[in-house]
Amino acid sequence: MSSELRYTANTQLEHLHARYTGTGHADLSKYDWLTHQHRDTLASIVGHPTLSSFLAIADSEAIGRVKFEMTERMLQPCGPPPRKDDD
Repeated sequence: MSSELRYTANTQLEHLHARYTGTGHADLSKYDWLTHQHRDTLASIVGHPTLSSFLAIADSEAIGRVKFEMTERMLQPCGPPPRKDDD
């Protein structure tokens, strides 16, 4: 019974990771986690017109310009990735 429960829990977890890519896993680095968070935030701002309008008014820019800048920032929201140590 416990092995079936473990299999079901594992399957559910894999399904969540496939559906929501930013949920993370045990081997996720801090940089990757922050990148997912920033991209989710930027996508939310672009996807919600009221948030885009608020930022456009606060920055005194056009709404299209704000959306364009947010979309451009999604490429590397936290800067270039850190170098990996190959020991």
